[in-house]
Amino acid sequence: MISPTWETELYSYLGGIVKNHGGEPIEINGMPEHTHVFARLKPLPSLPDFMRELKASSSKWAKQHNPKFSWQRRYGAFSVSESMSDVVRKYIRDQKLHHQRQTFEDEFVDLLRLHNVEYDPKYLWD
Repeated sequence: MISPTWETELYSYLGGIVKNHGGEPIEINGMPEHTHVFARLKPLPSLPDFMRELKASSSKWAKQHNPKFSWQRRYGAFSVSESMSDVVRKYIRDQKLHHQRQTFEDEFVDLLRLHNVEYDPKYLWD
């Protein structure tokens, strides 16, 4: 779980990882059990390689604050058109307000459906 006492530092750290890979962090925020990273990324490294590095490096950093910290094995990644950039930034910025109305699990399934992503529910949460 991400504690409010160090979440801002974690988001800055995630932004640093994005920058170290030649990307541009646009908005990073989240909740105790998940994080949204909105960033412009270079084509290399590949998204899976980038995510592996993002999760491994940030997990190592977060364990200094919570030794039991770990990311879920899977992740979701969605592309965003420039015309929707401000909407996505606001959505990420307002995570705590948004999740007073909808759980992360319901939100993620809604995003999958909205983007016509086929999924098997037994593989979503491990």
